[in-house]
Parts: sequence; C-alpha cells; structure tokens
Amino acid sequence: MIVTPLVLLVTLFALAVLLALASRLHLVDYPSGRKAHAAPTPVVGGLAIVIGAAPFALLLLPLTTQLKGFFIAAAILVGSGVVDDICGMRWQFRVVAQLASALALVCLGGVQIHHLGTVFGFPAHELGALAVPLSLVATVGIINAVNMIDGVDGLAGSVGVVSLGMLAGAAAYAGNGRLADGLVILIGALCAFLLLNLRTPWNPRAQLFLGNAGSEFLGLVVACACFRLTQNEHHPVGPQIAPFLIAPPLIDCLTLIVCRLRRRQSPFVGDRSHIHHLLLDAGFSATGVVAVIAGGTLAIGAGAALALKAHAPAPAFTLVFVGLLVGHFLWTRHRERAVAGLAALRRWRPIPAPAPSVLEASPVELLPERPPRWPWTYRPELAWAEEGDGPFLADHPHRIRDSHLQL
Repeated sequence: MIVTPLVLLVTLFALAVLLALASRLHLVDYPSGRKAHAAPTPVVGGLAIVIGAAPFALLLLPLTTQLKGFFIAAAILVGSGVVDDICGMRWQFRVVAQLASALALVCLGGVQIHHLGTVFGFPAHELGALAVPLSLVATVGIINAVNMIDGVDGLAGSVGVVSLGMLAGAAAYAGNGRLADGLVILIGALCAFLLLNLRTPWNPRAQLFLGNAGSEFLGLVVACACFRLTQNEHHPVGPQIAPFLIAPPLIDCLTLIVCRLRRRQSPFVGDRSHIHHLLLDAGFSATGVVAVIAGGTLAIGAGAALALKAHAPAPAFTLVFVGLLVGHFLWTRHRERAVAGLAALRRWRPIPAPAPSVLEASPVELLPERPPRWPWTYRPELAWAEEGDGPFLADHPHRIRDSHLQL
C-alpha cells in the first residue's frame, strides 16, 4: 500500500514530539520492582501509533458503523491506558475500562461473534443471545493477552506486526480489501515504533515503551480484525483459524490465568511466569526472545493457514489448539523444570566459578568494558542489569548486577 511510508513518517514525527513532551506529561516509566529497565523510559509509543494511523484511516476508509464503534472503543481504551501510564490504576478499574471499550465495539459497532462454524463438530448455528457476552469475553481476553506479552523490548510490537500481517493477508485472500487496508496502515505505524523500541546493534536499549495505552489498543485491533474476518459465512476464512493468528500470547495468557486461579491468586497479579520471562531466565537475550516468540507466532499462523487451504476439518483445529494449550500448561506449571528445558534447548553451558564478592573486587573488575552484543550471544560471566538480560540475581546469587554497585 503506497500510503504506508507516509504513515511511518507521520508516526516517527509524532514519536519525536511525544518524546520531547514525555516528562511534562508524566508519561515516563521508572525502574522499580519487576521493572528492571536501566533508566526512566517514556511510555508514549501507543499514543504515537494512534496519532500516526488515525488520520489515514479516517481519510482512506469509509466511515461505517463498525469503524465508528471501533474509534469509540479505541478512545475509551487509549484514554484509560494513558491515565494508567501516568498514575497507575488498580486492575479492577482497568477491567471496567476494557469492558466499556468492548461494549462500544460489540454493541455500537456491531462487531460480534455471531457463529463459531463447525469448530466443535456440530453444524453451524447462530449464537443468538450468547453472541454479545461471548464477544465481550473474547475482546477483553485478547486485549489482556497482548498486554501481558509486553514485557521485553520490541516483543509486543513485533508480535503485533506478525499477527496483523497475517490478518491482512487473510483479509486480502477473503476479498475484504477495506480491512486489509486498515491493518496495513497500522502495520506502518507499528514499524515506526519498533525502530525506537526494538533492540538492535545500533539501538542497544529501547528509547520508549508501548505503554498500557498502546498494548491494549493493539489487542483491541487484533480482536476487531479477527471478528470481522471470520464471521462472514461466504468468506473462505473461518472462525477456526482466529486463535492461531495470535497463538503464543493467547496460550500464555490462558495458561497463567489457570495457574494463578489454582494458587488462589488474582488473574491479574504480576509475576515472572510468562513465556518471555522463562526464555530470559534460560539465557536468551531480549532480541532472541523477540525472535523466538514472534517467529513462533508466524510459524503457528502459517501452519494453520496452510491447513485451512488444504481443507482440514474445523474440529481438527480445535483439537490442535487445545493440545497446544494443555501442553504449554503441563510444561510451564513447574517453572524451574521449564527454564531448565529451555536452557538445554539453547545448549546452555555450565556457569563459571563465582565472581569475586563486591568487597573483594576492584573497581576495574566490577565495571569491565562491555563487549559488543549481538542478538543471539549471551555471556553468563557478565550479568548486566538491563531489562530482559538474563536471570534475576535471586536465581544466580553469585552474579554481580552493575545497577546495585555503589563505588
């Protein structure tokens, strides 16, 4: 789409402006608790994506009832997300805002799950009175799945680009050009964000974050696209493929909710049991985690698309997805075993002898010159205290984290 470079440029300009204003707007995330990033970081990525993509969507797409409902839902979600980024909100208020946004999309916009096809082996029937509650639950679930995966530099944005790219391809294949155009616009805005958020050799750490406003907005887009794409009985894309286009975040979210409920905890309590945390603790670099999860999203979605084109029966999709969900639950319910398995897959080498204590080490030993880091390299002997750079100190107490040194 020829407008994509323009979207990218406008989003980059919005990013530059918002980065300059982030401190005045109090849109800055400070390291604390589980937030292990090295320095205060602006959380203006989501706002910039909306500012960069919205004008082009309004100019190029017809203002249908569905689009109006989506814009109202996005305004509610982004507004509450900005408030959450500034002063923090209790999870109960966040869920209320997500439900209000979902209501706008489902009831005002009419974007609903009207049928499930033959995913359970029965003939397709309209859901009737169940359509609205099921649509609300699915929308809030996808919003939280994408929000929960936003724990490593570049991860949510990369998974979003992959997922929206597959949805855009499926929409074009189904003949839904309007949906494909809207998704391509958002992909252009996301690519601009990733230029400053994804770790690369020339960008050693994220210059800004997506923020709750951005990650929840991205989840809303994925939910809306899935509903619009799979609810037309005359289109070749059925409901059975939808969960496979955002599979890793969705499976991770559902598994953690079950595990937390089994421990009698709130489903929204924070911990380090997400798949990206397991990969980090197994020794993967932040960029390696992004490559594994985004690549897994692409592989699972592409496999499902090939199966759909090969006319695989819809119940087979259900069985495969349930199998992936159960397998992930059984594998990750014992955290230490899951991390050990991932470390073995990555050919984890033994940890060297403990480093000198802080009292015994000289300043030169404590602050060595940092070697060049490439996406797939990992140096167990150097444990740097950046977000997403290996296990916590609690897991390996002999490692020295430079953020805790007082010279």
